[in-house]
Amino acid sequence: MRWGILSGSLWGLDTVILGVILTTGALVGNPHASLLSALFHDAACAILLTVLVAGRGRLRETFSALRTRSGLMVAGAALLGGPIGMSAYLIAIDHIGPGNTAVISTFYPAVGTVLAVFLLKERMGKHQVLALLLALGAIVAMSYSTAGAGEGNSPVFGTLAALGCVVGWGSEATILAAAMNSGTVTPLTAVYIREMTSALTYLLVIGPMGGIYTDLTLANLGLPLAIAAGAACAGTFSYLFYYRAISALGAARAMALNISYSAWAVFFSFLILHVTPSLWQGACCLLILGGTVLAATPHWRELMSARRSA
Repeated sequence: MRWGILSGSLWGLDTVILGVILTTGALVGNPHASLLSALFHDAACAILLTVLVAGRGRLRETFSALRTRSGLMVAGAALLGGPIGMSAYLIAIDHIGPGNTAVISTFYPAVGTVLAVFLLKERMGKHQVLALLLALGAIVAMSYSTAGAGEGNSPVFGTLAALGCVVGWGSEATILAAAMNSGTVTPLTAVYIREMTSALTYLLVIGPMGGIYTDLTLANLGLPLAIAAGAACAGTFSYLFYYRAISALGAARAMALNISYSAWAVFFSFLILHVTPSLWQGACCLLILGGTVLAATPHWRELMSARRSA
C-alpha cells in the first residue's frame, strides 16, 4: 500500500511544479505552453529513467521486452497516459488551474475500476467502493472552495481536457495491469517503456506537427527546463511507485491510492506557493486520504492490526 501512497504524494508535488512551469519565462502567454511543458516533463523523465535502468544493467531487458506482446501493450498504454492523458492534463491546468484540474482528473479511477472489473476480473468489496465514493465526494466538495481559481479564457475547454485525461489515465492503468500480470514486464521496465514512448512521440511527432518549436531557443527556455527537471524527479519516482502498486495490488486498488494526489497538491501548494488552504479544504483532504486508504484495503481489520503492531 505504501507504494500507492508515495505515488500519490509525489504526483501532488509534480502537479504543483507543473503549474509553476506554465507561469515561467518564455512559456507565459505561449499558445503551446501546455504541450511544451508535457514534452519537457516526459523527456526529462525518460533521461532520468535511462540513467536508472542503465545503472542497473537492464537496458537489454527493456529492448527485449519491446518485442513481446506485453511490451507493446505498455507502449500503447504510454500513448494513452502520456501524449493523450498528460497533454490533456496540462492543457486543463493552463485553462482552469492546477486545483480544479486535480479535482476533475482524480475521477480516472472510476473509469479504470469499471474497466478492471469487467476486463481483468478484479474485485472490490462494497465497503471499498463506498470508501472510494467517499474520497471522490470529498474531491467534489473541495472543488467548490476552489471554483473559479486560476481559470483561463476557456474554462469549458479546460474541463473537457481534464475529462480527456480521466479517460486516458483510467485506460492506461488497466492495460498496464494486464501487461504486468503476464510476468514478462517488470514495473521498472514498464515505466521506462512508457516514458520513452511518450517522450519520443512528443519530440518526433507532436512537436513538429504542432509547430511548438517555433521561435524557441535554449536561452529563453532555461528556467522552464530547470523547473521541468525538478518536476521530472518527482514524476519519475511517482510513476515507479505507481507501477509497482499496480503490479502488487491491481489496477483498481492502485488507482484508489493514487488519487490522493489531489489532497497532496493542496499541501504542496501551501508549502511551495504559500497558498493557505481553508478549514473546509483541510477537512476534505483528510477525507480524501482516509477514503483512498480504505478503498485500497480489502479487509479493514488489517489496518487496526497494523496500528496495534506499530
